[in-house]
Amino acid sequence: MVRQGKAAICREHNKPVTVEEIALDAPKRGEVTVKLGACGVCHSDLSAINGTIALPLPLVLGHEGAGVVEQVGEGVTDLAPGDHVIFSFIYMCGKCRFCVAGRPVLCLEQGKALTTPLEGTPRVRDAKGAPLGIFSGCGSMAEYATVSAENLIKIDPKIPLDCAALVGCGVTTGVGAVFNTAKVEPGSSVAVFGCGGVGLSAIQGAVIAGARRIIAIDTLEPKLQMAKKFGATDTILFKEDPVKELKKLTGGGPDYAFECVGSGELAATAYRAIRRGGLAVVVGVAKPSDSTSVRTMTLPFEEKTLTGSYFGSCVPRVDFPRMLSLYMAGRLKLEELITRRYSIAEAPQAFADLQAGKNARGVIVF
Repeated sequence: MVRQGKAAICREHNKPVTVEEIALDAPKRGEVTVKLGACGVCHSDLSAINGTIALPLPLVLGHEGAGVVEQVGEGVTDLAPGDHVIFSFIYMCGKCRFCVAGRPVLCLEQGKALTTPLEGTPRVRDAKGAPLGIFSGCGSMAEYATVSAENLIKIDPKIPLDCAALVGCGVTTGVGAVFNTAKVEPGSSVAVFGCGGVGLSAIQGAVIAGARRIIAIDTLEPKLQMAKKFGATDTILFKEDPVKELKKLTGGGPDYAFECVGSGELAATAYRAIRRGGLAVVVGVAKPSDSTSVRTMTLPFEEKTLTGSYFGSCVPRVDFPRMLSLYMAGRLKLEELITRRYSIAEAPQAFADLQAGKNARGVIVF
């Protein structure tokens, strides 16, 4: 059965997205068709639009999605029509050395499902019948999506889909960087550079982890005010190099620093800010041409660490339910992260607002 629906499509880099009618094929073996309930407007989608994440165009955007299963293909036994699901944008083969070691975000087979389901051929066509790619194997900024079953995690139907969608990327990326990558210890001090959806989630993760001091740094005062609502104890408006102020606030530098923007220079700033023996974690995705420079001598003499965190170093089938249980217990704010809800027709405005820094998280609701 071919389904018709609207989708947000990137046809040219650095141009506004278009909202078009698409035709969606039925699922093949190992695949599932989902009717979307909500999709977060994530900076990673913007990175596909501006070419930072280089994927072939045209491309149906969206990866931070949640919805209801419409149809399952042959061989799918763990999902059924009516199930509520969250999209996971990483493909996990389950067999490579990283999957077996419990680090599926580093799966060696991820490249097999970047713009199509795992089988490798498109399921989506535009009004003229031309094939379309799907971002990160999801394409969830559409009324319907057909994806590999491995890209879906079943959830409790009581959870609102607009809140659940955020767990599919931004929340798990931020909280996971704190829990899984850094393993922040109670009583520690934490600095978070960038207070968008991921940065605010890192702040929430630091609160849950029991950090004593949480310092939010951003170039926009409204973002800092939001950071306070999510648990920041101190804020710094980034006009000049904040390292001296961070060291003064923490008595030598924070124990942990999280770069949540995607800037090589800011990653270097986070590294300079941390105390001796501290840990700086790069969470944001920088441009391919960007680089980070550190004073090599500080590595042995100060025993500082600079590392990365991809998708919060998460295991989706473990961490998605973990995030949602924290939400259900009132310890993780999801509803409060949603600054504005948009219709699919308003997708161009949603991306304009994201680029202007207006939202903690915008969400397209279907």
